[in-house]
Amino acid sequence: MTRQPIRLSRRAALTGAAALPLAATLTDTARAGADMQGVGFAPWTRVKLGTFEVTTLLAGSRSGDDPHATFGLNVSDKEFAKVSQAANIPADKAQSFFTPTLVNTGAELILFDTGLNAEGTTAALSAAGYSPDQVDRVVLTHMHPDHIGGLMRGGAPTYANADYVTGAVEFDAWDMSGDETFEAQMRPLADQTEFVEDGASVASGITAMAAFGHTPGHMVHMLESEGKRLLIGGDFTNHYVWSLAYPDWEVRFDRDKAMAAKTRRRLLDMLATDKIPFIGFHMPWPAIGYVESRGDGYHYVPHSYQLLL
Repeated sequence: MTRQPIRLSRRAALTGAAALPLAATLTDTARAGADMQGVGFAPWTRVKLGTFEVTTLLAGSRSGDDPHATFGLNVSDKEFAKVSQAANIPADKAQSFFTPTLVNTGAELILFDTGLNAEGTTAALSAAGYSPDQVDRVVLTHMHPDHIGGLMRGGAPTYANADYVTGAVEFDAWDMSGDETFEAQMRPLADQTEFVEDGASVASGITAMAAFGHTPGHMVHMLESEGKRLLIGGDFTNHYVWSLAYPDWEVRFDRDKAMAAKTRRRLLDMLATDKIPFIGFHMPWPAIGYVESRGDGYHYVPHSYQLLL
């Protein structure tokens, strides 16, 4: 016997729906909407490099107006707007990120830069599974406040068990400056600090490299483990479009603008040619990416999963 399909008339269907309990018919419409949470980011990202674990720490993020007052000082408003539009970013607003980096070599836990303040960096450090007293060494790329602002907290070192490393040229340049942040944050730690030159080893597998221009003695650091390399770039390039893609664009915070542009081109060419990933303190979170040559400039390619495997 062939079973016939059941067919309901429109009237029967409507009658059946009407017979359902009222609560069942109102389930979707009566449910309150979830509260908006606002935009946000996870505070850490961890990748591997050979035997190293490398963790970027989101110490802070903020938006600001009129980025052309900071980037591309030597180009017109029209050119700045054209480049921004092509990159799908607004020309009148920018999002800044502040990203210290934590490297676990297996023998030492090394923090590169300390953020605007101790609270932001230690909160991200804690979320990543570490405490400040576990940090063995703090390496400073340069002395701008957003890089040394977290060295001290309440008059005491934030990283109580650490020693410190920074460039000799950089420290000397700020030594007589009278800068308040330098005096409050760096000066108390000077006796515990090792001052290094270009090519110095700051730890096994980590080499300091001169990258002058942004500040007089700005340094970057090359990590190498099991034949794999990654550059901790500090502020040698400060925006993935308005600085990296156009390395000759002047940046307000670069002390020596011509030298900074020359340094950008030298390092970006190395990264693109050798396909070395890098971490930029102000790159889009999680601040890890690659560089490709593009015309007379470069193109930023965010890390996807290359350093997870």
